[in-house]
Amino acid sequence: MAEFIRELKRTHSCGDLTAKSVGEEVILFGWVHNRRDHGGAVFIDLRDREGLTQVVFEADVDQDLHAIAHELRYEFCIGVRGKVVSRGGNVNPKLKTGEIEVHAVQATIFNRSETPPFLIEDKIDTAEEKRLHYRYLDLRRAPLQKTLMARSKMNSTTRTVLNRNGFLELETPFLVKYTPGGARNFLVPSRLSAGKFYALAESPQLFKQLFMVAGFDRYFQIVKCFRDEDLRLDRQPEFTQIDIEMSFVTQDDVFTVVEELVTSLWKEVLGVEIPKPFPRMKFEQSMREYGNDKPDLRFAMKHTDLTALVAEHKGCGIAMWSTFATVTHGQIVKALVIPSSANLSRTETDKLEEIAKGMGAKGLARAKLADDGTWTQSPLAKSVTLEARAAINAATGAKPGDVLLFQFGKESQVHTVLANLRLFLGKKLGLIPNHGPSDAQDPGSWNFLWVIDPPLFEYDDEAKRWGAAHHAFTRPHDESIQYLDSDPGKVLCYRYDLVLNGVEIGGGSIRLHDPVVQGRVFAAMGIPAEEAEQKFGFLLQALRFGAPPHGGIALGMDRLAMLLSGAESLRDVIPFPKTQKGTDLMTDAPGDVGAGQLAELQVASTFKKP
Repeated sequence: MAEFIRELKRTHSCGDLTAKSVGEEVILFGWVHNRRDHGGAVFIDLRDREGLTQVVFEADVDQDLHAIAHELRYEFCIGVRGKVVSRGGNVNPKLKTGEIEVHAVQATIFNRSETPPFLIEDKIDTAEEKRLHYRYLDLRRAPLQKTLMARSKMNSTTRTVLNRNGFLELETPFLVKYTPGGARNFLVPSRLSAGKFYALAESPQLFKQLFMVAGFDRYFQIVKCFRDEDLRLDRQPEFTQIDIEMSFVTQDDVFTVVEELVTSLWKEVLGVEIPKPFPRMKFEQSMREYGNDKPDLRFAMKHTDLTALVAEHKGCGIAMWSTFATVTHGQIVKALVIPSSANLSRTETDKLEEIAKGMGAKGLARAKLADDGTWTQSPLAKSVTLEARAAINAATGAKPGDVLLFQFGKESQVHTVLANLRLFLGKKLGLIPNHGPSDAQDPGSWNFLWVIDPPLFEYDDEAKRWGAAHHAFTRPHDESIQYLDSDPGKVLCYRYDLVLNGVEIGGGSIRLHDPVVQGRVFAAMGIPAEEAEQKFGFLLQALRFGAPPHGGIALGMDRLAMLLSGAESLRDVIPFPKTQKGTDLMTDAPGDVGAGQLAELQVASTFKKP
């Protein structure tokens, strides 16, 4: 009898066969998904990454074959040769192969399986810790396999689009020199250079700029990056990004390429046509109206900045706002309107204050509008002036029954509190789509947005100096260069983020290729020329050798996959992820290192086990 694999090669996957296949002899490989013994015949569902096929083992075909059928158990890995037969009126509409079944004439068991610690099913309630411990079994489940197959298609589409646009796929090193700024790096001790350390690259940023200096013109890479940061649902210590850099381009040129890439991904993976070009919003508007630089535009509820209005009305008669009688730098007053249709109870409104305090706010001032425009259910009602109240009602567009929420104080704190309250209310009031299968097929449910023209610097209150808001190699607007020495806070730059439904999926900038302006940027940050050379000397030197104007972007492949698949966590789209503590429950990494290995590296550990 012919031998499986050596002589009998697989002819179809377990998701291929249809009514058109009836009468064919086929060879299938896979895992026993379930088994049913009906006395005279044994039925199994055979599973591989493409789906399920029902296989029938009949007692009168072959006694040895029937003996194998009785031995089969859940998750046995087997091969089957048989004939495709119609299921007649017993069609299973839930399966792609539901019109047929395979009547086996030969089978073999490649490997038996112990009883798995959990069922290999689409939906299970097994704790994530156990699933991560047995990740190779978790990855047999159809939802995860479909997600990773989609990622493979994303890789292929990315390469196709960028190759078509003249990009070269080039590699950059993982072991690099540590440079300050940005995220915390993982450090790797060097055995050959005792006492020195490599850093694992948090991105190919400097190297892709050097490719432009070298004249390669257009570069891309689907690259693994590393950051030693505190983790959360949308962050992992190692992650993948689509890295892009282009020479002789403007911001618009970068946007054109990225929009073609992103819309191609949506077309190939979901079959959805996303319109181009994507809308744009200035950073200042995003912060003013939504409180962050990644606004979710699927629902309204914009913030209203009342700082100037409160100053105009000399504090509006409200004692807490008296310090805003003049516009105070770094201090703002904002309001958010909850529509009357929300019909929130007093208890639910009080709950919002608890949420605000959980984000560091001292409280949450609020007022409900009566039919005549007066404020009720608020301590502000007694003190606010009639003129100020009318002006605030008009500025916010509040109507009878609406509830006004107020935050005031440090700008960053106010933005954070109201931005998160807006998202909380959007979810609570059902204003944000749940992105089920029907939503995913609606182009209107995917709200792409470019957030542009942010400040180049942000002020560090502790260090009492200006620092780069993103990185020091971002090109300022030409008209902003005049403020580098006198007022760095006014300097805007060509940095941009691509946002989708409130999630940042990519960010980049037009780079600074002029060494003179680069020196002025460092000076604005309080970094003298000698220190800049020490930290970034190899890049600064390269810029002095005829560096072209250039810019680029990095798109988060994991986040893109998470959004395209409807997953709730990055761990659902990464084959072998880490936990929120940065551990791998399957391999038990990170692990202990022996004294001999440390001695060879000339590294000592100060850690003492409790």
